[in-house]
Amino acid sequence: MSDYSFDFYYVLSGFSRLLQGLVVSLELTALAIGIGTFSGFILALATSSPIRVLSIPARLFVEIFRCTPALIQIVWFFYCFPMLANVFWSPFTMAAIALTLNLTAFNSEAYRAAIQAVPAAHRDASVALGLSKWHQAVHVVFPQALRIASPVLVSNSISLFQQSSLVAVVSVEDLMYEGKMLAVETYRPIETFTTVALIYFGLSFPISQLVNRIERRNARLLA
Repeated sequence: MSDYSFDFYYVLSGFSRLLQGLVVSLELTALAIGIGTFSGFILALATSSPIRVLSIPARLFVEIFRCTPALIQIVWFFYCFPMLANVFWSPFTMAAIALTLNLTAFNSEAYRAAIQAVPAAHRDASVALGLSKWHQAVHVVFPQALRIASPVLVSNSISLFQQSSLVAVVSVEDLMYEGKMLAVETYRPIETFTTVALIYFGLSFPISQLVNRIERRNARLLA
């Protein structure tokens, strides 16, 4: 190791490939967040429902995705789901489905705790106004639960962005995949993977600071 000579020339030459992979990673993350933010709330309502036909399958769904590794979920949807459902979609689509379902499960737990924190007086007021249960959920409970759960939701989104690197194992040409290919082609794994790590860090760290600001703001509002 002491004789190793660092050379970032080839990494910088292939940096455009890393950026192309980053775009794919961001597309996966944005798609999962866009769907998972609202579907997590719907799932939270189902898990909290007194109707066992809804709550039991919903809770089982949450536990399956919370208690199995994200890598297994991605591989399962890529290899097993097409065989069972007789559908053959692109690796990007299968990876997006796996990541979205994973985020939905984790977001539902954040929402479930937030829903319990919504003041009962607000629910009573919505009943007095004659709102249906659906309108109560969408117009009264959801906005407040979203605000309360926002720090956890953002943290989950950061984790999802980092977990998106796992899709490289099913040949999705994301940032990690392009980094791996560049490292193999240039024989510069240290420089390449260090650069990839710095890109992930550079995007995740500012958002993590945003989480801290949101938590402090919520603490002031609840004080």
